[in-house]
Amino acid sequence: MTFTDALHYVAIGNPVSKAVVSGTTSLFTRGTATTNSTPIVKATTEVVGAKVMGALPPLWKLAGRNHNFVRLAGLSGASAVILGAIGSHTLPPSHEKDESKTIFETANRFHFFHSLALLGVPLAKYPLLAGTLLVTGTFLFSGTLYYRAFTGDKRFARFAPYGGFCLIVGWLTLLL
Repeated sequence: MTFTDALHYVAIGNPVSKAVVSGTTSLFTRGTATTNSTPIVKATTEVVGAKVMGALPPLWKLAGRNHNFVRLAGLSGASAVILGAIGSHTLPPSHEKDESKTIFETANRFHFFHSLALLGVPLAKYPLLAGTLLVTGTFLFSGTLYYRAFTGDKRFARFAPYGGFCLIVGWLTLLL
C-alpha cells in the first residue's frame, strides 16, 4: 500500500468517511423533484465550481518567492496539533488551579493562531520581515510556555515576553 492509497483510505475510503459523504449527499439531493433535475444541478455546480477555482489561484502561486512561509505554516500547524495531542494525553487532568495545563493551553492556542497567520504572510508588503517576526515570536512565546508546561522548569520563562513582543511587531508590520 502506497502513501497515496493510505491517505485516500483515511480521507474518504474508510466506512466512516463513506457514511458521512453519502449522508451529506443525500441531504443535498433530498430537495430535488425528479431524477432528471439531478444532472442539471450537478452540471451547474461543476461549472460554477470551475469558474470559482479558475478565478482564485492556489495559495502557493499567490505566495510567489515567499512560498516557504506557506510551507512553514503547514509545518507549524501540524506541530501545533501534535503538541496539542501530546499535551492532552501527557499533562495531568485539569484541576481548578492546575497551572501547567493553563500554560500549555495558552501556548497551544497562540501556536495555532500564528500558524494560520503565516498563511497570510506572503501577501504582506514586507513578507520576510513579517514572517520572521511571527516565526521567531511563536518559537519564543509558545516554545518557552510548552517547555514550562511539560517540565515545570521556569528558567526560560523570561523569553516569553520577547516572543510576545515579536508577535505584536509582526502583526504591526502588516500595516506597512
